[in-house]
Amino acid sequence: MKYFSREQPVNMKKRSIFYRKAEAFFRRFMVYGFSSSLPLYIVTEYPKSGGSWFSQILSDYLQIPFPRNRFPRFGSCIMHGHYLYFPTMRNVFVVVRDGRDIMVSYYFHCFFKNDRYNDQLVEKTRKALPFDDYSDIRSNLPRFIEYKFSVRKHPRFTWKEFVESWQGKKACFVKYEDLLKDTLQTAGKAIQEVCRMPVEKSRLQSIVEKYSFKSQTGRAPGSENRKSFLRKGVSGDWKNYFNKESKRIFGYHAGDKLIELGYEEDSRWADN
Repeated sequence: MKYFSREQPVNMKKRSIFYRKAEAFFRRFMVYGFSSSLPLYIVTEYPKSGGSWFSQILSDYLQIPFPRNRFPRFGSCIMHGHYLYFPTMRNVFVVVRDGRDIMVSYYFHCFFKNDRYNDQLVEKTRKALPFDDYSDIRSNLPRFIEYKFSVRKHPRFTWKEFVESWQGKKACFVKYEDLLKDTLQTAGKAIQEVCRMPVEKSRLQSIVEKYSFKSQTGRAPGSENRKSFLRKGVSGDWKNYFNKESKRIFGYHAGDKLIELGYEEDSRWADN
C-alpha cells in the first residue's frame, strides 16, 4: 500500500477558518494525548528546517500515513508540525537547522508566492513589512530578522525559543545539514533511536533517492527556483545575503544557540 504520494498542494484559501481551526485542534489533541498509544511519530521543526522532507522519508519507510496539510485520521501516522516541548509527547524527532539559513529561506517564503499556496502569508507579511523592493534581500533582511525575533506570528515563538524548548528533553535531534551530507546514515540512525528497530539500508536508500531534492524538483541542489517551496536545497546560503547588520541582529538574539548547536565555535563569525 502506498501511504505517501506527491500529492497536489492544498489550496489554503479554499479551506474555511472553521476547518483550519478544527484541524489544528484535532492535531494538538492527538499529539498531546495519544502520541504513545496510537502510536504517532512526531516531527517538529521551526519552519523551513527540512521537517517536511524528513517526514516524507519516515512515512514511506514506516509505511504509515503522512497527512500533510490535511485532516489526520485517528490512528498511527506521521504528525508533522511546529511544536514546542510538552511532557506527554513521545516518539519525537526534532529537526533543526542553522537559524541564519532559516531566516533567508523564510524570507523567500514570506514575501514571494510559491507552489505551496502561501498567498495569505505573503499578503500578511508584506503588509507588516512594506519594503520598496522585496528583491533587495540583502538590504531588507536585517529588518525581517528583527521582525521574526520580536513579533511572534507564524509560528508563535522564535527560532531560539524553539531550540531552548527542546534542549535537554527526551527527543531525537536531526540536523538538516546532516541530512544533506548523508541522508541514509542520518535518517537511519534517527529511525533506530526513536522506533527501536533495525534499519533495512537497501530499502531506506531507495526511499532516500525517491525524495531527494533532484528527484522532487528536477533540479540539482543549489539550482534556485523562487516560485518553488523547495527553493534551493542547500546549507550556508545565509553567507550570500547577510550583511553586517544582519549578523549583528541575529547574533544579538540567538548567537548563543549557534554555538550550542555546533554551527559556530564562538561569536567571531559576526565580525567577519
